Amino acid sequence: MINKKELIDHKDFYSAVKSRRSYHFISNEPIISDEKIEEIVNLAVLHSPSAFNSQSDRAVILLGENHRKLWEITEGTLRKRVPAEKFSATEERLNALGKGYGTVLFFEDTAIIESLQQNFESYKDNFPLWSQQSSAMLQYIVWTALETEGYGVSIQHYNPLIDEAVKKEWNLPSNWKLIAQMPFGKPIAPPKEKHYEPIEDRVKVFK
Repeated sequence: MINKKELIDHKDFYSAVKSRRSYHFISNEPIISDEKIEEIVNLAVLHSPSAFNSQSDRAVILLGENHRKLWEITEGTLRKRVPAEKFSATEERLNALGKGYGTVLFFEDTAIIESLQQNFESYKDNFPLWSQQSSAMLQYIVWTALETEGYGVSIQHYNPLIDEAVKKEWNLPSNWKLIAQMPFGKPIAPPKEKHYEPIEDRVKVFK
């Protein structure tokens, strides 16, 4: 029988959960190898849970010029939509993210979701929701793992505005739906102070 306590260092896990934050000011100084980054994402995609074991999560790792290209695309897209006199704050935020080391893009394969909807009619309306939940768990695993390695990470949602440009630039399948963008890099400024609502208002226990 497997003793899970022998496989998991609870102290390290809890510390990682507690220390995970959003970092918006990052640099492109490397902390771990590109191979290690790929290993983290591969492990997360492979072991992240999904409803009906659908495994509909998809991920794209953008490093170097590809990372910078993503944020150039995002800036160009938003510049067409945001009035010039209001764009300075947006430009500053995007430039800060673009200075990072890389970005992980998270997608869901809609072909798998649609197939499940056809095969399990009773749950048809739930599959898109479950897909989002699966993606959220994958994002959390990657986010926490990268921060454990020393990177500052945040999650961004410029989809669906940039979806088509992203698919075209990296020749991605049309049935991949962009869910989130995760830029990361060496932290150069601390995260904002976080306010916590009273835990007794958020958790109820019945014995």
